[in-house]
Amino acid sequence: MKIRKEDNVLVIAGKDRGKKGKVRKALPREDRVIVEGLNMIKKHSRARGVARQAGIIEREAPIHVSNVMIICDKCNRPVRIGYRILEDGRKVRVCRNCKEVLGSK
Repeated sequence: MKIRKEDNVLVIAGKDRGKKGKVRKALPREDRVIVEGLNMIKKHSRARGVARQAGIIEREAPIHVSNVMIICDKCNRPVRIGYRILEDGRKVRVCRNCKEVLGSK
């Protein structure tokens, strides 16, 4: 899966199409990501002692990774991702448009 936690993404399909957000959690086994403030669902919960509040709770639901595109920091637009191996042997993600390294920390 090419999209990771803390990446800025654009939703390209579904009810939140055209909205941007930051990936809160990546779920590689299911090929899904959870994006902050997008794909909101209402979950009904019962009170479990003092710990949890009863009622309708709104939270983010996972989105399939094929429905989001990463936003390049340099291009400032949604791009496809490629890979390159640097001189020091690290494999890094690169923007297919501007060839800039993505998410370097």
